[in-house]
Amino acid sequence: MFALVDANSFYCSAEQVFRPDWRGKPVIVLSNNDGCVVAANKQAKAAGVEKFKPYFEVRDLCRKRGVIALSSNYELYGDLSSKMMQIIGRFAPEQHIYSIDETFLSFHRAWPAVKNLREQGRQIRKAVWKEARLPVCVGIGPTLTLAKAANHAAKKIQGFDGVCVIDTETERLNVLANMDVGDVWGIGRKLTKKLHIMDICNAKKLAAMPPGLARKNFSIEMERTVRELNGIPCKGWDEARADKQQINSTRSVGERITDIQSLHQALAKHVGIAAAKLRAQGSVCGVMFAFANNSPFDEQPAGFKQVIRFPVPIDDTAVMTSAVSRVVPQLYRPGIRYYKIGIGLLDLSPASKTQLDLFNQTPGDSRLMSALDSLNYRYGTDTLFLAAQGIQQKWTMRRELLTPQYTTDWHHIPKIHC
Repeated sequence: MFALVDANSFYCSAEQVFRPDWRGKPVIVLSNNDGCVVAANKQAKAAGVEKFKPYFEVRDLCRKRGVIALSSNYELYGDLSSKMMQIIGRFAPEQHIYSIDETFLSFHRAWPAVKNLREQGRQIRKAVWKEARLPVCVGIGPTLTLAKAANHAAKKIQGFDGVCVIDTETERLNVLANMDVGDVWGIGRKLTKKLHIMDICNAKKLAAMPPGLARKNFSIEMERTVRELNGIPCKGWDEARADKQQINSTRSVGERITDIQSLHQALAKHVGIAAAKLRAQGSVCGVMFAFANNSPFDEQPAGFKQVIRFPVPIDDTAVMTSAVSRVVPQLYRPGIRYYKIGIGLLDLSPASKTQLDLFNQTPGDSRLMSALDSLNYRYGTDTLFLAAQGIQQKWTMRRELLTPQYTTDWHHIPKIHC
């Protein structure tokens, strides 16, 4: 049996951990530069705030309905996520972290230590709330897809109280019948439309489709999904989250960039972010591109891009930053007010299977990068960084509604007055 443990409205719930007076109140979290709504708890949705709406369109509604709007506090979310995953990991012999707020557990070979899965789910919820003050729901099923479906039921269907276990045929059919086909793991918008045309509007009808027909009309992934909905394991950890084939770090700046030094700093910053993601999945890159654009709404839209190819695939931030530094003059034009910049990494391959070059020594220092990553993981992002990123970054994203970074900044540690 597998379990999927998922935090409820994670960004909003994380903001309420150190603000208990906000619990039960409508809260939304905004995207970079406070652009649009990326997270909304159930109270905010009940107040009429829709996700992915530009903030300027819902600002007045938020004021009228008392909705608390906040900037994205990534430092806080990352630290609380790490703590939550550590707590959850104690309850099963195997754990697979799927995203910042979701993790799979495997209860294979856990009997007789775990005899009652429902009780185990309740204990997980209780422990995460007690130790991290984060509300989670637990879905348990014989396959990863059914665990996802059970988690959906634990959140959306009344009567489960945050824990759903699909351990009988009756329970499986009941959950799937009450689940829209678009909510099935791996079914996107285009597939949902096509399935609705075929009168397959819920997960139960999808599970009833012959696997061979699913493969013929759609793909082998659809066949796997159908089989998984019927309790036949077809997916493992590797299929649950495959390595990315392309890694990007792009962002709109909070203050327009007009000088070459700031442009250099911003690109170096994004190299650091992308390279850290690259190393985290154990990959190296053979091609990197850097771009810098002004806004498409400017009077004269302009964009510039440079492609950098490495003789030997690398993952070293210092080497990649040095390469970007050489192309910055080709990206900069006087008079352009840069608004969006970024870095993309292509031609990715596993670091353990790198094809070496007899005539080109492998650049970079793996031990230095390992130390860099471990320090930043332990003490917070940018605890250690390259000087090329600059110290005072005036161009960084705008976060005017940012809450304190309670757990990652010494100056923001909560003070208790007794």
